[in-house]
Amino acid sequence: MSEIDLSTLINAALQQRQSMLPRWHAEGSDCYRLFHGASEGLAGVTVDRYGPQLIIQSFHHGLGRDQLDQMLTIINSWMQSQGIAPLVGFYMDRSSKGCQAVALDPQQATTNNEALCHELGVSYRSRGIHRGIDPLLFLDLRVGRRFIQAQAQGLSVLNLFAYTCGVGISAAKAGASKVVNIDFSKSSLAVGRENAELNGLNADQVGFIQSDFFPAIQQLAGLPVKFRRGRGAPAPKHYPRLTAEQFDLVFLDPPRWAKSPFGTVDLIRDYPSVFKPSLLATKPGGRIVCANNVAQVDRDDWIDQLKRSASKAGRPVRSVELLQPEIDFPSFDGNHPLKLAVLEV
Repeated sequence: MSEIDLSTLINAALQQRQSMLPRWHAEGSDCYRLFHGASEGLAGVTVDRYGPQLIIQSFHHGLGRDQLDQMLTIINSWMQSQGIAPLVGFYMDRSSKGCQAVALDPQQATTNNEALCHELGVSYRSRGIHRGIDPLLFLDLRVGRRFIQAQAQGLSVLNLFAYTCGVGISAAKAGASKVVNIDFSKSSLAVGRENAELNGLNADQVGFIQSDFFPAIQQLAGLPVKFRRGRGAPAPKHYPRLTAEQFDLVFLDPPRWAKSPFGTVDLIRDYPSVFKPSLLATKPGGRIVCANNVAQVDRDDWIDQLKRSASKAGRPVRSVELLQPEIDFPSFDGNHPLKLAVLEV
């Protein structure tokens, strides 16, 4: 791509977001997507602001240093025109295995790697470089956190596949009566705990459980814990023991695919395997927010599958509300890879 084309694309994307800046900043948000290449002219490239940091990612092919410097220069010039200090740039080339984030200015890597960002008045930890490859907050899920924040006051909330617990922290900050975050990753939950501290939340307001999804949700749903018995392999013993419990609001955001001794997560072939026990951990009259981030899954077919699965479980869906990613995640055809459905059950 030529320098002129890249400049045109980035400037066009920034212009599209010009009118949104006052709203984002007024509601206490300084993290948002500045360039969504899939529908803004450069597929596989994303540029996100996280407070004082700018994180560029490429998924299909690497970007040259000249391109990265040009993008950073254009965006920082625009930021300064909006009265915002220049951002510190980081780049993650995810087009090949063994990818690792790098600081565009190595001298700033140490002093500016740790940062705070804010969304809807909630504070989150951001790190330009860390052990994982994903940013510590998924910005396309803002619409889900916005929904939870608006609904959570006085309710019990279960956050499944919690990652760094953005949904749970939003719920607790909004006055939920109880919040439980469940994730297998110890390091992700550590960031979640850090996020809780950043927002002045204590253990009475928000809890964290490190566990494989299946034994945790099966126990909460009052189901027996199942496991895959390998050749001579004993039943897994090391998982937290939980009592059956139902929640007013359940947020289910599984990865595309994952396998453990307890079961397999497969959003294309078997979403019901994660949906059914999560549904059973939802109170009658409560709501479960389901996410599916696989682009090739048709939204309407997926919703029909959820309805059929709920009926078979004896918990028919009473209503469905669809949540669309916000304006900084444009789609040329309206079919966003991320699908969010709020089911009243």
